Order: sequence, then C-alpha cells, then structure tokens
Amino acid sequence: MNRSLQPPAVSHWLQNGFHRFLRPYLKRHFHAVAMLRRPGFPWQSLAGKPLIVYANHPSWWDPMIAHFLNRTLLPQRQFYAPIDAEALKQYGILEKLGFYGVRLNSSQGAASFLKQSKTILERRDTAIWITPEGRFCDVRDHSVPLMPGLAHLCSKLHHGHALPIALEYVFWEERLPVSLLHFGDPIDVGSVQLRDKEQWKSHLQARLRTTQSELAEAAITRDAQLFENLLYGTSGAGAVYDTFRRLRAKLSGKSFRAQHGDHFG
Repeated sequence: MNRSLQPPAVSHWLQNGFHRFLRPYLKRHFHAVAMLRRPGFPWQSLAGKPLIVYANHPSWWDPMIAHFLNRTLLPQRQFYAPIDAEALKQYGILEKLGFYGVRLNSSQGAASFLKQSKTILERRDTAIWITPEGRFCDVRDHSVPLMPGLAHLCSKLHHGHALPIALEYVFWEERLPVSLLHFGDPIDVGSVQLRDKEQWKSHLQARLRTTQSELAEAAITRDAQLFENLLYGTSGAGAVYDTFRRLRAKLSGKSFRAQHGDHFG
C-alpha cells in the first residue's frame, strides 16, 4: 500500500511527554473533567474490535480532551484523529501524536480518508476519534448535519463499534469551567442492517443527538453526584478575591475552603 495511506508513525516518547504536560495544563484551565455515570457500561464488549469514537464539536478544547480521555479510559488503544491536511502542514508535530491529514471537500480526499482510516482500524489496538460536524457548533444546535465521511466509513466496516460521545463545557460554582462528557450506547456496525450511507448518516446523527440530550439534562441539574470525576483541577475565584476570602476566614477563626460549592470537591 502507498506509504501516504499508512497510519502515521506515532512517537511514544513524544506522546508520553505530551501527556505529562496535558494533565497539569487541563488542571489549570478546568475545575474538573467529569463523565456522566453509566453503571454497567459495556466497555468489555469493545475490546479487540475496531473502534470509532465520534463526538459533537463545541470547542477548541475538544482534541485535547479527546487525547486525555483516550489515555485515561482506553489506555490499551493508540489515539488517532483526522485533521485538515493544511492545518497538519503547519503543525507537523501533531502527526507524531496520532493526527492524520484529510483533504476536505474533494473526492480524492474522501477516498484517502476512507483508505487511511480502514488501515488504522485493521489494528485492534487503535481508536479513531472524529468530530463529524466538521466545525464548531453550539451544543444546543442539533440541526447541523454530519459530514459524510463517518457514515461512509461505517458502511464499509464488517465489524467493530461506533461510540457516540457528547461534550459540554459549563460554568457552575467556580471561576473555571467544567468539562462534561457522556458516552452513548455503542453501535455494533456489523449487526446494523443499513443499506446506504444516507441511512448510516441518519442513524449516527440520531444516536449522537440523543447522547447530547442526555448530557444536557444532567448538566442542567448542576448535580456533581451524577458524574464520575476523571480529573480534578483548580478551585477558587482567583488570587485577589481568594486573598480576601482567606483573610476573612482567618479573622473569623474558620478554615479556608477554595471551592464555592460542593461540586467536584
């Protein structure tokens, strides 16, 4: 096979260094990264099979959150994700972290994406993370159609899973936001009887929007007990305001607590 269609050669040394940077970076910028609890979620059924994780695309943070989630929840799988080929030229180091270039809006680019993605999925120790909306979209906007690449890829697979994930970034009690996520029901691509790409596209989109709605319903409650904390970050309102709070606590003989509420404490 043409070398350009091979999975990018990931540098494990560089990737490990990236994650040593990523965890404290996320901690500085988020109060928490938390996953909606799903007792009995069938993680074991995903083992040893091709896996595509597809998500909505609300923020610039999504690729970093995806890389963190892959390392945290799927440590046995190498992260891969398609990215615009022109952007990859500017940030070539991303290729060593599992990103591979896709030429958008061309039949040649679509064919290359399909071949390269199938090549990656032939290895059972990989996961492809995709944001098929193709652009930043508000989490409440469910009208945005998915780009066809994901549906085309699923229609060509004989086995494996497509796993929807919803992402939100919300402000609750703290100065910093909380990154919330929710995994929907996995789609067994080998057992779904769909005839063409358009049917696949509708099915994938319906599952993603259902997953987003479930996360939104939980987020509205502002109840941290509904979530499993994957990363606990920074608390407090900031240096100046917290200095006054510390002084007030000291003068009143009380202990200082940076958190404003009981969320993710």
